[in-house]
Amino acid sequence: MLRVIAGEARSIPLMTLEGLDTRPTTDRVKETLFNLLQNDIYGCRFLDLFAGSGQIGIEALSRGAKSACFVEKNKKAVDIIAKNLEKTKMTDKSVLIKKDVLSALSVLTDAYDIIFMDPPYALNVEGEVLTKIKENRLLDEDGFIIIEADLKRDFSFVSDMGFEITKIKQYKTNQHVFLREI
Repeated sequence: MLRVIAGEARSIPLMTLEGLDTRPTTDRVKETLFNLLQNDIYGCRFLDLFAGSGQIGIEALSRGAKSACFVEKNKKAVDIIAKNLEKTKMTDKSVLIKKDVLSALSVLTDAYDIIFMDPPYALNVEGEVLTKIKENRLLDEDGFIIIEADLKRDFSFVSDMGFEITKIKQYKTNQHVFLREI
């Protein structure tokens, strides 16, 4: 069962999609991620790409993020995100966009402090997404990007795109890669 781990909406259970369409981040991995982010979350503008159930953005809001934008193209997942936002009373701090990520990044105009992306591993779209973020100036100058990816995914290409890897946190089967714009 998914739940909010800490903050204002602590312990509230969250809905998720049935089946294998999404890979919800486990509580242990989510808790480790937010321990790493604890000094950056409060008051931030958070962008949750490939949002799935919305659990990462909702956790950020629960822990004091000023706002969160959720981008998800799957209609069932969008409905679940909307229900989870209502359940946690976070709707007023949220924007929910039902589009594929590359299309959404073309219409967004705000810069974000933290951008989190958890694309389907087989898509290998991280490079395209980073290009759109950079082209549209969606990352605040002091902001950073976190990519959740398969453990085997190589991110050496990001330096050629004007990003630097500032941290990598590895788990049993996946990793969080932290990037800043150079």
